[in-house]
Amino acid sequence: MSSIVVGYVPNALGEAAVAQAVEEARRRDAELVVINTTRADRLVNPAYADDADVSKLEGMLRSTGVAYSIRHSISEATAAEEVVDVAQELDAELIVIGLRHRTPVGKLIMGSTAQTILLSARCNVLAVKLP
Repeated sequence: MSSIVVGYVPNALGEAAVAQAVEEARRRDAELVVINTTRADRLVNPAYADDADVSKLEGMLRSTGVAYSIRHSISEATAAEEVVDVAQELDAELIVIGLRHRTPVGKLIMGSTAQTILLSARCNVLAVKLP
């Protein structure tokens, strides 16, 4: 079975990315692998899901009927590296990410997880924006 990897953050953009990834998994008859991670030096990170967020995500995924797994971890790697590494490990056919608008200065100061994934991924990447 092929795989689709989705980077998840516990907010509306993360939910939109997961919803689109579910549709892609249905269309491609693929397993969905949801990644939510933070670096060990960043345990206070709004992008890192807490237990309630993970439970909500599991409930949403369970109701879709799509085969899925959730990788919720603390890593030495960045979130972008983790998503790309898992996609390579699984030979995923697609990565789905949420994409928010950032100013050029914001990208310079904070870096861009999406940009790193787009430039590093060996498979196609689907970027989802909020309507």
